Amino acid sequence: QVQLIESGGGLVQPGGSLNLSCVASGNIFVIYYLGWYRQAPGKQREMVATISYGKVANYANSMEGRFTISRDNAKKAVYLQMNDAKPEDTAVYQCYADVLYTRTSPPGRARADYWGQGTQVTVSS
Repeated sequence: QVQLIESGGGLVQPGGSLNLSCVASGNIFVIYYLGWYRQAPGKQREMVATISYGKVANYANSMEGRFTISRDNAKKAVYLQMNDAKPEDTAVYQCYADVLYTRTSPPGRARADYWGQGTQVTVSS
């Protein structure tokens, strides 16, 4: 019922910048939380940043202020601005959405988490 489409991943040099985008579509009533997670080879998936409907952001300590999460509620989009990229940032990045969606049968609303397909970010010379 809800689809998350990510873009912006790719190869970046150390110290460079990337901006990841994720746009949600479907029978969405409201998106409470949006966020970004990442998983590097051999490691568990970790939270990068989340942002509430009111645009209150929360970051993992390991990001050290280099990343900025933002959202556009009109566009149902979430972004991750990555600055001063480091090789250890190399991972598959996924966006997620905590969605209150509209149901047609039975009529009503329900809440669920949705995940993007993931986009590869590689930081290398």
